[in-house]
Formats: sequence, structure tokens, C-alpha cells
Amino acid sequence: MTQGNDEHIIEAIGQCRIVIRNGKVVEVGEPRIRDCPLAKKFAYPIPDITKESVKANIEHRIKAFGMCTPDREVIDNREFVGFGASELLSFGIQAGLLDAAVIACDGAGTVVATKPAMVQGIGGRMSGLASTCPYTQVMDRIEKEGGFVLDRKHAAMDPVAGVALAVEKGFRKIAVTVAGPDAAAAIRKIHPDTFIVGVHVTGLTKQEAEDLVAASDLVTSCASKTIREAVAQKALVQAGIAIPVFAMTSRGKELIIEKIRQGKEPVLVKPTKLPALSDQQPGPLI
Repeated sequence: MTQGNDEHIIEAIGQCRIVIRNGKVVEVGEPRIRDCPLAKKFAYPIPDITKESVKANIEHRIKAFGMCTPDREVIDNREFVGFGASELLSFGIQAGLLDAAVIACDGAGTVVATKPAMVQGIGGRMSGLASTCPYTQVMDRIEKEGGFVLDRKHAAMDPVAGVALAVEKGFRKIAVTVAGPDAAAAIRKIHPDTFIVGVHVTGLTKQEAEDLVAASDLVTSCASKTIREAVAQKALVQAGIAIPVFAMTSRGKELIIEKIRQGKEPVLVKPTKLPALSDQQPGPLI
């Protein structure tokens, strides 16, 4: 059953606003990004970012795993990106470096995920969630698998309150994903030991990017020009060269290095100035 208005707003491929109502894509904004190397590798690839291709990709996600519907799957063990935020956080829980991750889920809002497969199942295929509505079925699914939902009535998205909930539930090695510097700064002030991951960063101003980088342990780069500039001479480790993830602290560095240590993929390690970027960046960077 759905409580309230059945509407979800996400900012997805190309940094365009997408509205989903009753399981249907009803609005797709004009993409601000025209080319993305990651989008070309999606389960439903997007070689050229247009309103039509974005709509088709979102419709595929709705059909494939119930995104933004009561049928939303929340468990998945597949890695979609080697060093994506959800892949790193799910590995962190698996390796014992973390014991919970505060993330956003369509149909549930802010949740505390306690299993690697839940972090991956929710976050691995999720784009930037701006707002959502509560689905009892999805929230029940999360709680049955050992997770916690912050706000069953409204599916509110509040990472600061989500970290407080995780602390209340007895977790200590807590990670959280944040999309802006204000939430990151608030969490760092109230719960200074939280492992903060900056995500969905495309379009941040220069000051916002600098503030987010200063407060984060890890930060993704997405199609952000300002994040790539802000990490210069500050990042300790970079994973990936097209859409890199940057470790800004020793804890962030440890998580990336441990994932490499336990992984089976061949890896190039090279001392160099960061960021070190390939010529296959999203375009344009904004």
C-alpha cells in the first residue's frame, strides 16, 4: 500500500530531473550532460544522453527491479562499478571496517542498511533521489532484512537524523552518503566519527565542492568540474580515471586499499599528482 502521493523525483543520467508517478515516467527534464562513459556501461546502456534515452533507461529500471514501485528489490550482490559508493560501502561492512550505512531508498527514504547486499541492492542501481513516497511493502522488506527505516509515515530523506538513528540502534562504525556540504558539516559536528561519502555532486558550486571535500572521507566525482578541482593536492587516493572516487582521509584511503587487497582484479598503483584523469570524462563537466 502507498501512503500519500505516489511520486518520486530523481536526478539521473545527464543531471536531468525525472518524475515517476504510479510506476510511470511522467516527466524528463533536459539533460545537462551529453556524454558519460559510465552510462554506456549500464545494464540498459545510454550511448547518447537524450530525454528519450534517459526515459527508456528509467523505464528499464522500473521493469527490472521495481524502482519507485512497491515491488522494489532491496537485496543484490552484484557489483556494477568497481569503486562505486555502494560497492565500497557494502565491501566496508563485509570486511568489518563499517557496521552500518545510512543511505536513501526510493519507497522508504533514509534507511540504515546493515548488510552488504542491502547497501548494494538499494544503492547500486539508484540515481540521485531528490524525494520519494512511502511504500509499506518496501519498508517491510528492508526491516525484514535487518535494516531500519527513519520515517515510515513520510519516507523523509534526512541523513543527519539517519546517523542519529544508527547511533541509537547501537552502531558505531557508521557510514553515510550525503549530496551536499551542509549535511556533511552537520554530521561531522554532531557525530564526528561518521564515515562520510559525498555523492551526487554534479553541479555543485566551487564553494560547495570545497566544503564537501573538506568534510568527507570519500567523494565521488560524477560529472562535477568543481569536485575535480577541489580534490587537487588534497586527495590521498584516486580510484578510477574516468569518473573517479577520491579518498580524502586515511580512513577513506584504507577502505579503497583494503578493497584492492582483497580483490582479484589487476590494479595499477602509481605515485602521481591527483586528480589523474583520462580523456574519457563526462561531458560537459559542470
